[in-house]
Amino acid sequence: MAGSLYRVEGLPRIRAGVAQTVITPPVGASLAGYFHDRISTSVRDDLHCKVVVFESGGTPLALVSCDLISMAKDQMDRIKAAIEAETGLPPANVLLCTTHTHTGPETRDNRVVGVQQEWRDALAGKVAAAVKGALDNMFDAVLFPGRREEAELGSNRLGRKKDGSEIFGKQDVVGPAGPIDPELLAIGIRDPDGNLRAMVVNYAMHPDVIGGGSANFISADWPGEIGRAVAGVYGGQPVTLFMNGTCGDINHHLWRATRHPTRGPAKAVQMGRMVAGLAINATERAEPLETGKCRALLRILQIPYYTRDAAMRAEVEELRKREKLGDFERYIVNAFDEWPHDGKLADVPVQAMRLGDVAFVGLPGEIFVRIGLDIKHWSPAKYTFIGELANGWEGYVPSSDQAHRGAYGGKPILSRRLEADAGRKMADAVQVMLCELWGE
Repeated sequence: MAGSLYRVEGLPRIRAGVAQTVITPPVGASLAGYFHDRISTSVRDDLHCKVVVFESGGTPLALVSCDLISMAKDQMDRIKAAIEAETGLPPANVLLCTTHTHTGPETRDNRVVGVQQEWRDALAGKVAAAVKGALDNMFDAVLFPGRREEAELGSNRLGRKKDGSEIFGKQDVVGPAGPIDPELLAIGIRDPDGNLRAMVVNYAMHPDVIGGGSANFISADWPGEIGRAVAGVYGGQPVTLFMNGTCGDINHHLWRATRHPTRGPAKAVQMGRMVAGLAINATERAEPLETGKCRALLRILQIPYYTRDAAMRAEVEELRKREKLGDFERYIVNAFDEWPHDGKLADVPVQAMRLGDVAFVGLPGEIFVRIGLDIKHWSPAKYTFIGELANGWEGYVPSSDQAHRGAYGGKPILSRRLEADAGRKMADAVQVMLCELWGE
């Protein structure tokens, strides 16, 4: 790093590579994320696959984030296999996650809306090519990890009622049913001349802002706006990779009145700018990473699926008696009748990576925030980035107590696929893995 803008003596030699590619489906694709079909008629902004690769001491680690609602484990396994065939990177060294936009295509079979098969079949090749592009264009890098806190971007979207039950909403409740995670983490990736080549941003917030249930356009929502705001500050084409944190019970609606926009494109742009500002502030004031030790672990937990019980059966029978059912209720009845998982075990991938003082964690579902906070509490890393919807999709994963309180996210079949204690098992496994990575 001769001639570096920074004082780099004593820093580890870290190389990085970045890439992005457009993965927007054709107009006419059904949009995922609601319990009714929404057909796209236009593209507001493109969806991307974004890649950041780090290498130190001969061990490369890849972060890959796609502007999609989620992907099932078998599809993510196919993508990782394509990456390994193209680059030699093993699955443990690739953290593949999605941003969870609700204005993108469906990727999973047997959901509410259909999949564009030709588009999905081409996805693995596009992602693998992007990872190869990042590896083929590595550069000496200085990494600047930092954090900021912001508690006013959103709230816990579940409310606790007087009887101890919980609902999705704020009407007739005594207060929010859980916390938020105010921590925003970011890494600025610069070349020796000081040029920002990429930024990794991690924050826990549902990206269902820009369109809602009436959306008819394709968009990356506010995570896409982060990248535009970062590029507006730094110029050029820095790759801004967003990892969504544990936001299964978090969204952008506040528990107080506001005169700010609350939904739609204006809100998405505002949120993108706010998150970008926090990330820029965090990385501009950060000191460079002092150690570059790299290693990765990927383990498959066998966790029981939810098995239909008497309480859920009684609830479904009551729904059958109604003359008219809403989207939620109709989905519950149909999914209950067709539920294929009674008495079966799910293969649940959990992942932990170490890059110096930074941990990257991947969890395969929409994870309630308490689980992420627990992982961070016990993590030995200085910075713990948690990416949900990573390496697979197992529905919502609430904390063990909230799994029994009735709210969306905890309700079996409608939103929860695994047993009530699945989140604790994932968090415990991650703690063990991180301690192994930091114990060597």
